[in-house]
Amino acid sequence: MMTMITEPDKWLGVEIRHLAALEAVANAGSFGRAAERLGYTQSAVSQQIQTLERVVGEKLVERPGGRRGVFLTEAGTLLLRHAEAIVARLDAARADMTALRAGETGTLRLGTYQSFGARVLPEVMREFRTAWPGIDLVLSEPTTDPELYGAVESGTLDLAFCSPPLPEGPFEALALASDPYVLVVPADHPLAARSSASLADVGELPLIGATACASGLVAESALREAGFTVEYGFRSDDNGTVQGLVAAGYGAALVPLLAVLPGDDRVRVLRLKPVIPRRVIAVVWHRDRHRSPAARAFVEIAEDVAVRVERELVEP
Repeated sequence: MMTMITEPDKWLGVEIRHLAALEAVANAGSFGRAAERLGYTQSAVSQQIQTLERVVGEKLVERPGGRRGVFLTEAGTLLLRHAEAIVARLDAARADMTALRAGETGTLRLGTYQSFGARVLPEVMREFRTAWPGIDLVLSEPTTDPELYGAVESGTLDLAFCSPPLPEGPFEALALASDPYVLVVPADHPLAARSSASLADVGELPLIGATACASGLVAESALREAGFTVEYGFRSDDNGTVQGLVAAGYGAALVPLLAVLPGDDRVRVLRLKPVIPRRVIAVVWHRDRHRSPAARAFVEIAEDVAVRVERELVEP
């Protein structure tokens, strides 16, 4: 009886350091700079790339010599996409272990956005710091939704506040509260005497809103289904800029109620007709990552505070 001996899979020889070297060379454009980033010698990085090329059976990096920087071949570019995903998961695993060891001390990294940060987050942080004094809170405010979700996926952020729907990816979220979309008009506009208005009532005023985000797209889709044309004359993610432009008579703003800065007598806030789905405020985390006791406690506190804020919202 003959026993078949299968040839070992050469790809099992691929190591994380080989993929990290490929990513570093692609980003740095040279072996020397890649070595500096990784803390290796230049020859070590070169050897890792050569080993990777032998394993996969393809040339991955072109080395033209002279002053021209190195660059990836088509095969190298293809493999880089997988390498980046694997290295990102390793970063997430490292963050997991740090969180697991931290227990009741350590760092909790949070991503937020403007309206939540101004109206809800301060009270959440106050209550959390009282209950968990040993945890350092590090805040960041990514400028776009892809940045925010990318940071959660890579482990750069432990938790982030967001507006569903969520993109495809390893995400899990808990809805905290919601707020309605409203129209904000100048205080001296004829509409200011009314309690509600539609987009058709705005007339010649340009429409102002935030740049495209998940909840905003949901709202715009609902308005279009109701027969309203949604065309923006200006977009900004800065709530103060939006409200200031409205106050100056530039336009009318279509925004969630929490994004309206209170106490501004230069503007009036009107209910939007027709009523469309409210913006949902949620907290998101990496589905496959360990959540520390501090992270779970922060979510519980955020849920309690957000419910109170929603209850206290005074709709126009």
